[in-house]
Amino acid sequence: MTTPALQCRGLVKRYADVLAVDHLDLRVETGECFGLLGPNGAGKTTTVEILEGLLTADEGDVEVLGLHWDRDEHNLRERLGIQLQETQFADKLTVAEIIRLFRSFYAQGRTVDETLALVELESKRDAWFSKLSGGQKQRLALACALVGKPDLLFLDEPTTGLDPQSRRQLWALLEQFKASGGTSLLTTHYMDEAETLCDRVAIVDKGKVIALGTPRELIRSLGAEHIVEFAMSGDGHLAPTDAVLRTLPGVQDVRQDGETWKLITSEIHLAVPALLDALGDQRNRLSHLTTHSATLEDVFVSLTGRHLRDV
Repeated sequence: MTTPALQCRGLVKRYADVLAVDHLDLRVETGECFGLLGPNGAGKTTTVEILEGLLTADEGDVEVLGLHWDRDEHNLRERLGIQLQETQFADKLTVAEIIRLFRSFYAQGRTVDETLALVELESKRDAWFSKLSGGQKQRLALACALVGKPDLLFLDEPTTGLDPQSRRQLWALLEQFKASGGTSLLTTHYMDEAETLCDRVAIVDKGKVIALGTPRELIRSLGAEHIVEFAMSGDGHLAPTDAVLRTLPGVQDVRQDGETWKLITSEIHLAVPALLDALGDQRNRLSHLTTHSATLEDVFVSLTGRHLRDV
C-alpha cells in the first residue's frame, strides 16, 4: 500500500451540544482530486480546517503527507496550499505585492512573475485588490495558495458566487495542478464542478461520510441514470398513485418532493410515453414535465431525502 496524501480516522469535533464531525474517516490518494460534498452545516468546512491544521479535533488521528500536525507543523506548512472559502486582502495592496508577501512565507516556490502567469493575472500586476472582479480575486487567492509549489492543495468552495466563465477559468487551473502531479481536496456544492474535477467524492451529512466513490459509481448506485420530473396543476390527487407509477416500464424508483413527482428510470424512452398514457385525460393538467441525466444531487436526495443546498 502506498502512503496516502491525506488520511484521517475517527475524526470528532464538538461545539457545545453540536456534533459537527462524527467519527469521520477519509483517505485521499496522492495525485487525485478528492471532493467533499454536502449541504451547509454538514461538517465539511470543520473537517477541512482540522485537516489544514487550523482546528484541533476532539478525537481521532490526522496524517497529512505522512506527517502529523503536533510534531511536523513547520514542514507541513511548507508543503501545503490553502484557499479558504472567503479571502480578504488589504484593499490598497497590489496583486504583485500580495503574491510577493505570500511567497515570503515559503523557503522555496515560484517567483511572482511565474505565479502571475500561472493564474493569468499579468495585466493586473499593479492593480489594487479592491479594483479586481470577483473572478480575479478568486484567482489571486489561488495564486497565493500555489506560490509555494505545494504538494497538497486545499480548496474550500473556491468558485462560490462566480460567473460561469470565471468558474471555468479556475477549473482549468485546478486541472493544470493535477496534471503536474499535485493532490487536491475540494469542497463544493456545485455538482457539475465535482463531476468535472474530482476523481472520487465523499458525500457528507451530519458529520459522517454517507457515500464514497467516483462520481460515475455514485450515480450508478441509483440503479438508473435518468430522472423524469412532473407536477400537476390543481389538486395533487390528479397524479397517478405511487403504486401505479412504480409499474411503469423502465421505472426503478418513485419519489415525491412537495408537489413534484420524480421517476428514476433506466429507459426514459419507455417511461415518458407510459407516464402520459397513465395520465390519460389528465395529461393536459401537467404543469411541468422535464427529464435530465442523474447527478450527484439526485444521489444525495436519494440518500437523505434533502437537497445539497438545504441547511
